[in-house]
Formats: sequence, structure tokens, C-alpha cells
Amino acid sequence: MSSTIWSVDEHLDDILASVRPLEPIELQLPDAQGCVLVKDVVVEVALPPFDNSSMDGYAVRVADVEGASEEFPAVLTVIGDVAAGSAGLADDQVVGPGQAARIMTGAPLPAGAEAVVPVEWTDGGTGEGPAEGMRAHADAPEGATGEVRVHRPVAAGAHVRKRGSDVQPGEPALAAGSVVGPPQIGLLAAIGCSTVVVRPRPRVVVLSTGSELIQPGEVLTGGQIYDSNSFALTAAARDAGAIAYRVGAVADDAETLRSTIEDQLIRADIVVTTGGVSVGAYDVVKEALSSVGDADEPGSGVEFRKLAMQPGKPQGFGSIGPDHTPLLALPGNPVSAYVSFELFVRPAIRALMGLADVHRPTVRAELGSDKALTSPAGRRQFLRGRYDAEAGTVTPVGGSGSHLVAALAQADALIVVPEDVTSVEPGTETDVVLLR
Repeated sequence: MSSTIWSVDEHLDDILASVRPLEPIELQLPDAQGCVLVKDVVVEVALPPFDNSSMDGYAVRVADVEGASEEFPAVLTVIGDVAAGSAGLADDQVVGPGQAARIMTGAPLPAGAEAVVPVEWTDGGTGEGPAEGMRAHADAPEGATGEVRVHRPVAAGAHVRKRGSDVQPGEPALAAGSVVGPPQIGLLAAIGCSTVVVRPRPRVVVLSTGSELIQPGEVLTGGQIYDSNSFALTAAARDAGAIAYRVGAVADDAETLRSTIEDQLIRADIVVTTGGVSVGAYDVVKEALSSVGDADEPGSGVEFRKLAMQPGKPQGFGSIGPDHTPLLALPGNPVSAYVSFELFVRPAIRALMGLADVHRPTVRAELGSDKALTSPAGRRQFLRGRYDAEAGTVTPVGGSGSHLVAALAQADALIVVPEDVTSVEPGTETDVVLLR
């Protein structure tokens, strides 16, 4: 382990300087979810592609229903049906003076028509009172012929979605750098895109180390604890946008760990380990990875460092394997591991995705505790807290112990105490990293 004390910012800068966005690939829309667009997508067809009705009703000329009321309805001749998915009326049919066409939601507005009257504003072609809805074509032989009584006037363009009112051909649909989520996939499909060029979601392999670890569901015996880190960090990787693979806990044996990691490289864009990076006699990650550098590739290998932070002082970073896959080695204490993931691994994942902003949002908030917070001199401390956006305050949750998993589960923010501050009084404004 290097004797140099690294700052949080120096360590993060070193990581981000070494991580390059993944190469773009072309994916089908369902497979592109969560990925980042590499280039702008331009609209090629208008959306909607034609004037269409936003209601079930009757396509009419405005002048024919001017002044219409229930007492004095406008009586129009129905010349046909226009259903969604149809081409509209016959080529030689036009809605002329005194005429109307029965029209369904999404159907193209027929020639001659200027607006749509909702069916509830008519008698539905029955000759009776106001209709409650449009009867099915098969059950309403009077629907496409005969007469309809209209009880209200409409303005030009009423209940009509105009062609291109959403987007016009040539307009930008989505900009490069956009994350492809459900609404974006819907837009891409609506404008006819079946594939899109994106940077793929990074594949993250997470493994924990420690002979004391067993899997949840098994029975604890003397000296054993459940492996929580690999579950938490795998979930955190997915939350960051990655495809994450969790590897069961590896025992404290350097050769076993080294071979396990080598086996995982085939499906990894980044490897995250937790545990075994401190100065103990059984700190297996440091033992296994301190000498994995490629002699032909300067800068490869994993360096173990001390950081001026709490929690999370011991850290490791480097690259391994023939493709120089980035590896981040995090401490084993649950809070240390999670805080380290948020500060270092999450930005690396976001950088691999090609995102411009890789950081969690940071805000200023007043400390809402009933007593001062203490912090060791020379270390940047990250305390768990709950942030109240409305009040602009943050309240500490639990203590500073790096094993307090229950308190971590209640937190939605990290309270940042700078290196040169040893005490933070209640009401003091401080930086807060938002985790949700």
C-alpha cells in the first residue's frame, strides 16, 4: 500500500482519467433501455402523421353547427364511417354542406371537415336524447347513415390533433447524451425508429471477500456473518445504470480470489471487490492483486492507497486482465463500502456509459442536529443523514461507525464535513450529497 495520503478528489480524478466510455453499438429499442444515445435523433415523419380526431364523434363543417343547441339542434346527413387505421372516406367523398361523417378517436379527419363534435354532444344518430357514447358499428346500422342531431357548436380545429403538432420532420427528437428510458423509447417508436446507436450499459461484477461470510438464508455459526455488501453494491450498480453480476463471497485465499476474478473478466467492464484492502494479516484482496500488473503495459495493476476520508480510508484501484479491465477495491465494512461506491464506483459506471454528469447532486443545507458534529482533522467525513428539501435542513442518522447498516438504510443523503473542519455546530450550512 502506498504511504502517500490521497485526497478524495485526487483518487476520484485518477479513476475518471482512466475510464473511457464504452464503444457504441446499435440496439433494438427494447434492448436500448437505460443506455445513452451517441448521436442526435432527427424526426423523419411528422407526429401525428395526419390530422386526426381526439374524440369519438362526428366530423363536421363549422358553419353547419353554428348556434346549435338541444332545443334547436343542427340536423346533418351522415355520409359514412371513419375508423382508426382506415384511410378515411372514399376518394370521391367529401364532407359537404349539411353533412357529417361518424369518426372514431385516432381516425383521419375526412376532406371537407373542419372540426369534430364529441358524440356526447349529439343524439348519436338515434333520434333520441343526448348519446352517452358511440355504439359499435355492428350494433348501430343507423350510425353510418341517416341523420345526426348536433346540440352544440364547435370552433374550427376543435377535437382535432393537427399533423405535426407534436413534432415536425427535421426537428430534433432526442439529443446525444440522452438516457433512453420508457418515454424516449415510446417517442423513438412513434417516429419509426426500430434501432438506435447507444453506448451499452456497463457490465459490473461485484464480489465480496471473507471466510466469515455466508449467504442469507443459511444458518449462522460461530464467527460468521451474512454477506450484505455484495447484495447492496450489486443493487447500487444497477441503480447507477449498469448490468450487475453478483459473485458469492470468496474465502480468504489469494489464489482462489485471483482465479475467481480472472474467470469473471469475460463478462466485466468493471470489477468491484469489497473487503481485504486494509493492513490485516488476512487482507486477501491486497495480497492477491498487488502483483497482477502486465509488465508490457505501463500503469496496469492495482494500487492500494490510504485516503484522507472517513469512512473508507483504505482503497484500491487499477486495471487487470488482457483488456485492462478497471478494478476498484473497496473496504469491507458495510457503510465504508457503500459510501466508497457512491463516491468512486458510481461515477466510474456513469463515465463508462458516456454521461456528461457522473455525480450525484450536491446541495447546501443547514445541520438539523441538537448537538455539534465532530470530525477528525485532515479527513473528509461523510455522515449519513436525512434531507428535508422543504426546510432546507439535513439531520444525522445513526453514528459515525462504519458497521451501522440499519442507520444507512434510513439515510437518503451524505453530510460532508471538509478536511479542515473538526466541529459543525447545529444550524451550520454544509454540503449534502443526495442519494435518492
